[in-house]
Amino acid sequence: MAREIINIQAGNQIGENFWKMLLAEHGLDQNGMYHGADPLQLARVGTYFSEVNSGPTAKYVPRSVQIDLEAGVCDRIRTGPTGSLFRPDTFISGEGGAGNNWAKGCAELVDSIMDVLRKQSEPCDALQGFQIIHSLGGGTGAGLGCLLLSKLREEYPDRMLATFSILPSPKVSETVVELVENSDLTVCIDNEALKSPTFDNLNSIISQVMCGVSTSLRFPGQLNGDLRKLCLNLIPFPRLHFLVPSYAPLFDPKTHMFQRVSVPDLTNALFDRKNLLVACDPRFGRFLTAATIFRGKISSQEAEFTVQQLQQKNSHLFVEWIPDNVSVTLCSVPPVGHKQSATCLANTTAIQELFTRNLSQFTTMYKRKAFMHWYTEGMDTLEFSEAESNTHDLVNEYQQYQEATADADEAEYEHLSEPGQSAPSET
Repeated sequence: MAREIINIQAGNQIGENFWKMLLAEHGLDQNGMYHGADPLQLARVGTYFSEVNSGPTAKYVPRSVQIDLEAGVCDRIRTGPTGSLFRPDTFISGEGGAGNNWAKGCAELVDSIMDVLRKQSEPCDALQGFQIIHSLGGGTGAGLGCLLLSKLREEYPDRMLATFSILPSPKVSETVVELVENSDLTVCIDNEALKSPTFDNLNSIISQVMCGVSTSLRFPGQLNGDLRKLCLNLIPFPRLHFLVPSYAPLFDPKTHMFQRVSVPDLTNALFDRKNLLVACDPRFGRFLTAATIFRGKISSQEAEFTVQQLQQKNSHLFVEWIPDNVSVTLCSVPPVGHKQSATCLANTTAIQELFTRNLSQFTTMYKRKAFMHWYTEGMDTLEFSEAESNTHDLVNEYQQYQEATADADEAEYEHLSEPGQSAPSET
């Protein structure tokens, strides 16, 4: 039985691409009708889709809510090729946009969104949790998206909350508070790491990563699990739940026939800085945990041996006090257009580089109160100070665990819980 996930799109361009890829992988057309030939495509299709009777054949409807503070964005999807795929009452929009204003995005539409989410969750037999796709640079994704996180945590305290958070600009430090406190798992995607000429290419890469991450939830396979098991293996401390995704192979589709793809190639690419979707260098941090997901006809023995060999060669990049900290998941269903692929979610202390970079730029502007007058409507200036302090603590915590060793004295662990430091047990 599939365990259901409800998708919330507060960044609809990326969400639209994600659903197109899901349709292709599950053999569905743009109206939600099945035309595939592989029984594995429907084995766990209920993770993201609800089955409804529509005449002689079943129709599969996304379990999703599309949100934007500007009506034009939702209208474009509603009248586009996939418009008939979604339930009409799952499009929620405001009368005017948020104008990329984080504070303004918090103030509207929350009650009506929560009503729709309740309707979506009631028919579920075994709801895993919620997945939010949002960008942290604008009003809808940052303001409304983070407010929804706190509302969902309040109303569904025992369900998993995962986010795919796109970081497009340095002005996002204030959103870190909500992500630290209310998200169980945050997959960070940094536009600075994606050197792609068009938004379509960017959204396509992000959608490929999202499909890869959700492979173990959508298809039967070896060592598969659900969101909770994913978190259990990847997150040793509740605050350190910011994950760096990577994907392989990444190359121009025109050069596809000239590329060699093997399991060692895929494995090495997953841990190569050029394939990370966050602008950080893993050589300057250490991997706490990682989850590798291989798709296609791949031997489990070969995949496990290759990952183990990579760890042994680069043992200084992996903490020694968490044994077997890289998991391997296999799925025989390859992505559309590829024979093999691999996705990795890494919990690395190198991600502090991302937070340090954004914090430095935020602090420079905040000292001079630049742009503050746009955000005082709906926000207290103390919230900015709290966000700055919380981000400092997060960076310090990553650094402390990066320097920790297997034979550390108890005094070092006591130091982690000293006043002013972020204790591992805090949430």
